[in-house]
Amino acid sequence: MKRNLWPRRLAIPGIVLAATGALLGSSALPTLPGFPGLPGLPGREHAARGLNILLMGTDERDILTAGQKQKFHAGGKPCGCSDVLMLIHVSAHRDRVSVISMPRDSYAEIPPYREKPGARERPPHPAKLNAAYQEGGPELMIRTVESMAKLNIDRFLQVDFRRFINSVDEIGGVEVCTPRRLKDTATRLDLKPGKHRLGGGQALQYVRSRHVDGSADLGRIQRQQRFLVQAWREVRERKLLTHPRRMTNLAETLLGAKRQGFSASELVELVAALHRLPDSATEFTTVPIAGFAPARLGIGAALAWDRKKTDALFTTVRDDRPLIERGAEPKPKDPPDILGKTEPVRGSAYACH
Repeated sequence: MKRNLWPRRLAIPGIVLAATGALLGSSALPTLPGFPGLPGLPGREHAARGLNILLMGTDERDILTAGQKQKFHAGGKPCGCSDVLMLIHVSAHRDRVSVISMPRDSYAEIPPYREKPGARERPPHPAKLNAAYQEGGPELMIRTVESMAKLNIDRFLQVDFRRFINSVDEIGGVEVCTPRRLKDTATRLDLKPGKHRLGGGQALQYVRSRHVDGSADLGRIQRQQRFLVQAWREVRERKLLTHPRRMTNLAETLLGAKRQGFSASELVELVAALHRLPDSATEFTTVPIAGFAPARLGIGAALAWDRKKTDALFTTVRDDRPLIERGAEPKPKDPPDILGKTEPVRGSAYACH
């Protein structure tokens, strides 16, 4: 099952909402030959309904220069896992985007699969969620998330370190803001309270940092979500969505030379539908966490989802309903609680002012 058509690992792309925007202009997705059963391919029917896109973020490091690894503290040995996972739901009316983050260390039941046709089927087994990509590439990750969320994934997107850095630089950097100091011992991120314009390498440090405070990966997820909001604002304010040549350059940079779930021309053709989508029409949350998975599973410290609350969350997505009631303006807790209540917030609550 494992293929060499995609990068092995990637960090969360700050420009991904621009790619997601391409999907707002179409109720059906173009098919891609050669991968039967994958989202957007023969065997999956598409109707005028909401769309579910899985963002898989990995951190392939070999594509960076030695100087970049040292400067941005992006060294280390990769595991071939997908460390960032977001389900991006685009409403049927194309007027709302809901983003649900799934912690990489979530407990998961990997479904049965074969590494290649004719190979012996590997039985289902427990693992951390990010291991699904390591074991079976994007196909197995998609099927794992589908089984956990009980919904269909229509499309997927992958972006590695290099494409992340280059995409941020392509739009002239992204402004982030923080009410408190953000200092990470591993990535060497060190931001004072206030606003900061980050180039590609600094942005990579920002979205990778998980040692800023006691919120660990949940705090990192919140910063990743904040970065998505700000990156989308940069793309919108610089009018890239209505400038064909610049949008083509950005799409090609984001997608890179390796095979993706859609082409740059498809992005350019469809992305204009999002250029009026305000921050308040985006929603962000993280799957509710109940505690830790039992140690007897032998997979290390894995987070267990609160099944009742999580099932309700994904039911809302399947029904194409908003996560936040009309008129409500919930405020994010910064930093978030590790095992606290997860409240969805609007993108406008994450935006710098």
